[in-house]
Amino acid sequence: MVHTFILLVLVGLLSLGNGGLALAGSSPSLGALPGAASLFAGTPPSDLGIQDGQLAPCPDSPNCVVSQNADEEHAIVPLTYNSDRNTAREAVLKVLSVVPRTQVIEQTEDYIRFESSSRLLGFVDDGEFYFPAEDNTIQVRSASRLGESDLSVNRRRIEQIRLALQDLGV
Repeated sequence: MVHTFILLVLVGLLSLGNGGLALAGSSPSLGALPGAASLFAGTPPSDLGIQDGQLAPCPDSPNCVVSQNADEEHAIVPLTYNSDRNTAREAVLKVLSVVPRTQVIEQTEDYIRFESSSRLLGFVDDGEFYFPAEDNTIQVRSASRLGESDLSVNRRRIEQIRLALQDLGV
């Protein structure tokens, strides 16, 4: 019961997208206008994935967080788990399945990549989870493809996923 409630709260919070901003009188589905979503989607960076046990560093823009080798502005604490790696991976996939406008793009035994698009205009963020075999840590990275500021949406998304995993007892 509590798990379901927390997941519903997570869905509600994440559905705000763009920091919950909406223009007065605007439709929450502007991204659905023909051609509008592709204008703001951008293309995935070529450096996504795991290279030598590391996720890519963040660019200089403030619209990115990463848990490995980050400066103070971009640093985020990695996720941790008390179960086995496969259970943690399945829990992350379960949480991502309820995050609005989010789809898993790639998954392996130790890696998950997802894309989340904003409700307004369809801006796309790339998110990654890396499950190193040597410890119960999930390294994370989440970054906007376009623009400069994301109003901390990427950081909030990862922190909300952290809370959902804690609620699931992972």
